[in-house]
Amino acid sequence: MKRLNRLSRARPGQARPHLPRAGDPPAAAVEREFTPGQMGARGDAVFEAETGPIYVPYGLPGERVKARIVGDRAESIEVLAASADRQTPACQHFGRCGGCQLQHWREAAYLAWKRDQVVQALARRGLGGIEVSDIVPAWGAGRRRAALHAARVRGKVQLGFIERGGARLTPIVQCPVLVPELEAVVMKLAPLAELTLPQRGEITLQCLLTDAGVDVAIKGAGRAEAVQRAAFEKLNAAARDLKLARLSVDGEPIVTLATPSLRMGLARVTPPPGAFLQATAEGEAVLGRLVLEALAGAGRVIDLFSGIGTFALRVAEKAEVLAAESDAEMLAALKAAADGAGGALKQVTTLRRDLLRTPLASLEMKKFDGAVIDPPRSGARLQAEQIARAPVRKLAYVSCEPASFARDVKVLIEHGFTITKLVPVDQFRWSPHIELVAAMER
Repeated sequence: MKRLNRLSRARPGQARPHLPRAGDPPAAAVEREFTPGQMGARGDAVFEAETGPIYVPYGLPGERVKARIVGDRAESIEVLAASADRQTPACQHFGRCGGCQLQHWREAAYLAWKRDQVVQALARRGLGGIEVSDIVPAWGAGRRRAALHAARVRGKVQLGFIERGGARLTPIVQCPVLVPELEAVVMKLAPLAELTLPQRGEITLQCLLTDAGVDVAIKGAGRAEAVQRAAFEKLNAAARDLKLARLSVDGEPIVTLATPSLRMGLARVTPPPGAFLQATAEGEAVLGRLVLEALAGAGRVIDLFSGIGTFALRVAEKAEVLAAESDAEMLAALKAAADGAGGALKQVTTLRRDLLRTPLASLEMKKFDGAVIDPPRSGARLQAEQIARAPVRKLAYVSCEPASFARDVKVLIEHGFTITKLVPVDQFRWSPHIELVAAMER
């Protein structure tokens, strides 16, 4: 964008460059050879051409490639001289499936790049002096949750993931990033899709491996009552064949063979259908440990964007907790888990609040000496401003987006907080997504 703005201010007598506008004919394809110099934030290699950056999907820095270039994107890549960091992808769907676009990059270079994304995000906010720890690979046995899509294509049900760019559905027969027990089940979900697919459109099957088995929540099927009346016996039989813990349609459980639950510290949580959880069990454990370390010594803690209690239930082993969350069902699951812990936890209270629209005010936090915040990808600048004015002295900031994190913590640092430890965590193997935990004090 900076390049375009600079060029648009051409000196008198110079021809202004033509910038693309709606209705312009598509850019002509050009074939050329070049060497990308770096990896971009979204996982594409980047070549700095005379006209601006060219993004090279599935390329790597330092290798010679030949590609068909359309606009600022390279297509139909042929690797002429491969990088020493290139490796054979683990999945046969690599290049078509929209996930795991970095399977072709060796682990050491891939992890170093992820850590550097955090370093660069801080530097862009003038926070370049903050030490960033080595990244923690938290893949564990694999991802315990997955969202598959199903649609009818030429009259046949296809089940899989969306291609990169969101254009088409890619049927899959394997997914090596999943926990094997979950992978085995999701490959057999076509009968469920067939029974719940509407005549038009698609459905999403959100799958979660719990201690009681796989929990499947189908979204987009329409009214659950209609599906239940028309296909209950077949859905029940299919759920039993797959040994599912629970099957839900658009938020309503219609088959429950075992209560799906997960251990979170000393508590056991039954998540509502389709609830958000950390991608891997190992990732949740690592994030939880870092949060507890950051809040050591705090007696009363507020958990902002608490979800189903990933951090609140662990923190409550040592401190009183107020958990704030906008989703009523997740908040109810958290409270039920706390109440069912048999006195093993300190007091846990809950507050339903849309913290993006109505942040918890600094005066509402006057009795708390610790806080944990785990906002959505966009961050929570308004809430960070209120924390900055509150008497909170210890803070754990959990983030899944380095750019919004850097923006928010700059506000906190300007109000006296110091980052004592900053740890990137990689749960989403072979993807550009990065998570991190910052321990902050003042």
